[in-house]
Formats: sequence, C-alpha cells, structure tokens
Amino acid sequence: MIQLIVSVILFFVIFFGIAFILNMLLRRTWLMAFIYPFIVLLIVDNIPIGDYFSSPGQAFSKAFSELFSINTWDVIILSAGFLGTIVSGFVIKFLRKNGYQMF
Repeated sequence: MIQLIVSVILFFVIFFGIAFILNMLLRRTWLMAFIYPFIVLLIVDNIPIGDYFSSPGQAFSKAFSELFSINTWDVIILSAGFLGTIVSGFVIKFLRKNGYQMF
C-alpha cells in the first residue's frame, strides 16, 4: 500500500514537471497530454521501438493486448501521471493569464 501511494505521488510529480518544462519551452499547453498515451504504451509493453516501424500491425496489436491486461494498481499509477500532465496545463494557463511570460 505504501508503494502505491509513493508511486502515485512520484508519477504525478514527474509528469507534472516534464509537462511544465515542455509547456514553457514549446509553448504548447496540451502537448504532453496528447503525447502521454504513447508514453504509456512504451512503459507497458515489452516491445523494442524498432518493431513499431518494421512490423507495425503486429507490434501495435501486441502492445494494446498488453495494455488491456494491466492490473488496477498500474492503472491508478498511470492515471496519476496523466493527471499530472493535465494539472500542468491548467497551471501554465493560469500563470500566463496572470502575466507570467515563460520563455
């Protein structure tokens, strides 16, 4: 149970930070929220990235079958990361609205 709590906090903070930095540098508020599902696929599957280019049909079918077979704890942890990217977008929008110009 402690590992779940620490993992949820860790994923939230890591992806909040990554999304915040990408938002500052690229000035695309919701970019990380759109990229996050692909990052989840890379985390969940055990497929080399080159297989997505050499045999995409087979690689994606295997990746999605493994994605749908993860357990509830993994879904909670990965959802915390996605929530971090969403909160980062709202924070950036709030800061820009209040006059803070990031890069």
